[in-house]
Amino acid sequence: MTAVGERTAVDDARAALLDLVAPVEETESVALADADDRVLATAIDAPRAVPHYDRAAMDGYAVRAADVVDAGERAPVRLDLAEGVEKRDDDDDSEGEEPEYGPGRAISVDTGEPMPTGADAVVMVERTERVGDEVLVFEAVAPGENVGAEGEDVEAGARLFDAGHRLAPADLGLLRVVGLDDVEVYRRPRVVLIPTGEELVSADPEPGEVVESNSLTVGRYVGRWGGEAERFDPVTDDSEALRAALREASGERDADLFLTMGGTSAGERDHVPGAVESIGSVERHGVALQPGHPVGFGLVGETPVVMLPGYPVGCLVAATALVRPAVSRLASRPITDPPTTEATLARKLASPVGTRTYARVALDDGVATPIRARGSGVLSSVTEADGWVVVPEETEGFPEGHTVQVEHWEGSK
Repeated sequence: MTAVGERTAVDDARAALLDLVAPVEETESVALADADDRVLATAIDAPRAVPHYDRAAMDGYAVRAADVVDAGERAPVRLDLAEGVEKRDDDDDSEGEEPEYGPGRAISVDTGEPMPTGADAVVMVERTERVGDEVLVFEAVAPGENVGAEGEDVEAGARLFDAGHRLAPADLGLLRVVGLDDVEVYRRPRVVLIPTGEELVSADPEPGEVVESNSLTVGRYVGRWGGEAERFDPVTDDSEALRAALREASGERDADLFLTMGGTSAGERDHVPGAVESIGSVERHGVALQPGHPVGFGLVGETPVVMLPGYPVGCLVAATALVRPAVSRLASRPITDPPTTEATLARKLASPVGTRTYARVALDDGVATPIRARGSGVLSSVTEADGWVVVPEETEGFPEGHTVQVEHWEGSK
């Protein structure tokens, strides 16, 4: 076990944690309405074309293009209006005949209606005039003009998405129109959260007590990152109680990953690393991260566990730096960096060499102003911030006026 004072570099810690994590292979079928942001477990080919018939793309008259090739403003072509031709209802799946007619005739069509058999173009209604049983056409059209051909959008059998594709709302619409009602996706990884500390309460704290909020905050981010969070009630600072919770998380609750919160430092009541070590292994404890350096991780059985610090800001920073990529891998999502905005520093940012500092900043018109309340327990400093500036390990910080990239952890998905 790495002692908390022997801090592992952030990138090395992340790589070591990811070595313990494998994507969830179990799949499930879900309705399209519930498939937003899910990851496909199988490739999908279109079972039918879109559109699935040749259709009019404009209101007007369906014609044979060859019949109106000489049509013009001063010399319109006269066509007989086809009457008594039964049009197929687009919602009717019966095997009826499609409307048809011979050369020199036209039939009125509305946008989206099936094209009559034999017609190959539509003249817009604005370029025609109806006179009794005839239609005057004032403009020539080419074959296929103003016609939505079958398969114009999607051909039947075309590959729509490969396995591993993360579904977006527009994707669901496409899957619906090609005829699908459900899809096969990877199960969301189960992430169990275990807040620890005898001082934690759910509400109305007395002096010396603290309202437990880390599991709410981190649990919601776990959901954004592709997991499904489940929360334990706070566990007291007792080694046996911690071991019992860890066994339950890896056993009865069948977690793919679990997160402890609190009890990771070097105080008399910081028993989490020891509890993990006693029934599993601690691979790393202490990461060169500020805030959040007491974070660690290991295994209980075959289940990875990340030991997050209890201070809210340190907990969030450590979760974003380490848990986010771990959940992404479990969920078969690509591991990506958070979105950034370029800005100019309003004042100097200091950072100890050898530590990666996540400095909270407020953004205003391209200027990043560091939040003065920098303590790891000052949760309001996170809500006041628009993001953070990451100061790398090899530098002592950035001077006033330096151009920086502001990471938006709220946009991190």
